[in-house]
Amino acid sequence: IKAVIPEKKDQAANRKRKGRRGGRPTCHDGDLYKERNTVERLINKLKAWRGIATRYDKTPESYLAGLHLRASMIWINDLLKATG
Repeated sequence: IKAVIPEKKDQAANRKRKGRRGGRPTCHDGDLYKERNTVERLINKLKAWRGIATRYDKTPESYLAGLHLRASMIWINDLLKATG
């Protein structure tokens, strides 16, 4: 898995201070980081619904239906905020 989180300033300074022993600097892809952040925020919105976070549903079909319902609710709320 490719790391997309930017390196902290103090860690970069420590790495540079060590010279050759400090290792290779991490590469940071800003666009990939934005996409990752968007996906993580969506997952957190989905998990805010208790049924999804705790997996009370017994069958995969009912869990998937809950995911679809929650995603629809999020989408409708975003549409209402955009128009209102």
